[in-house]
Order: sequence, then structure tokens, then C-alpha cells
Amino acid sequence: MADLDFANVPGVAVVAGGSGGSGAEACRRLAELGSDVVLVTGGRGSTRGRRAGSPDTRGRVLEIARRRFLADGYRAVTLRSVAAEAGVDVALISYFFGSKRGLFGAALGLPANPAELLRAALPGDRATMPERVLRTLLTTWDDPEHGPRLRVLATPVTQEPEFTRMFRELVQREMTEQMAEYVGGADAPARAAVFTTQLGGVIFARYVLALEPIASLPADELVRHLIPGLRAVLYDSAAPPRRR
Repeated sequence: MADLDFANVPGVAVVAGGSGGSGAEACRRLAELGSDVVLVTGGRGSTRGRRAGSPDTRGRVLEIARRRFLADGYRAVTLRSVAAEAGVDVALISYFFGSKRGLFGAALGLPANPAELLRAALPGDRATMPERVLRTLLTTWDDPEHGPRLRVLATPVTQEPEFTRMFRELVQREMTEQMAEYVGGADAPARAAVFTTQLGGVIFARYVLALEPIASLPADELVRHLIPGLRAVLYDSAAPPRRR
């Protein structure tokens, strides 16, 4: 990109600091005040950068991301490509949404991003990880505020090819691969795939089909019935692995 001199342009604020969090935070605050912002990414004395915002920058980014995710699928969309189309610095998108997963969740209106929920449930004792993941899933879907919205979003996943493809890529790339890395071993991808498939079955039976008695079982009872099988899938037996 050619060097641009914004220093004397009325209504434009120039923020130095590359692509780090501090520069992005400054961009966000200035954009909220109505300034057009340039985040400087070059060396000392350079004003190389990309116009990063206006008061509705976040909304414009979400609109573009939503269209791109639906048209191209999860795997093909990058933060840089969204930033380029929106005419903003990629650091600002990172500040607003944290990651590609965060942008996806915000763009599609997900009240709870499944990949982020899985990531949050993994740290801790490996022996109780399957229970943490299952309880996180049940708590989120049973929530009186989040649950109904998630059930509405589940419908297009089973009926609309674009949503089906997008969520399939999300599950494969951001959940199954993440779980396989956590489990480790030559057959980790297969184990992780079966594990996430079982969780998907719980969602479908309990919240989409409302299949009884699964739909009305208390969460604790459902966990008690399901955990041995989930643990066996990941760790080869119903016995928990040794703690590390």
C-alpha cells in the first residue's frame, strides 16, 4: 500500500501503534466519537495504514461478515478479507470481536458461540473434561434467554444448505480439531469426531425434536447417564485418565 499522509485532513485521527491491542482500542474510542481513524502500521514517522472507522464501523463489519460467511462458508472467510472490504484495519476487527470465531458468532447472531464455549470448558482436570463440556452445553441450551434463540438458529442449519455447510465447517475446523489436539494420539481425530457427534445428538434430541424423556430429564441425571460413554470415546474406557 502506498504511503498516505492523513495528518492534515479534517476529521481524521491518526493512531500510531501497529496492529496491537492498544492501537485498536484507540481506534475504537475515536470511532465512537465520530472520527475517521487511521491505524498506523508502519515504522517511525510513517502514516501507512487503512481507514478504520466511523460511528457505524462495527455494524458495517458485521453486515459484510454475515454476507461473506453465508456466501463463502466459514473456512474461506478471513479477518483480513472482511477488513479489506469494510475499508478498516484488521486490528480494529480483532479488538471488536477477538477472533474469527467471535466475528462469526456476532455476525450470525449466535447468543453463544459453540467453539468458544468448548474452548472455555477445556482447561482443568482431564478426567472431568467431558463432564465440563456436557454441562456447559446443557447450561447454555437450558438458559431461558439463550435457549430459545439457539433453537431458532438450529432450524436453518438442518434446512438451508448455506447454513448447513457453514456450521459443518465450524464444527470440523474449530471444535473437532480443537478436541483432537486436546486428546492427542494417532486416532484422536476419530475420537474427537465421535465425541462432538454425540454432543450434537444430545442437542438434536433434547432441544430440536424435544424427544422424551430426554427433553425433560434434569441436567444432572442426563449427565450421569451420558458421561461414561463420552469418557470412553475419548479415553478408551469409562475409567478417567490419569491426571497430569
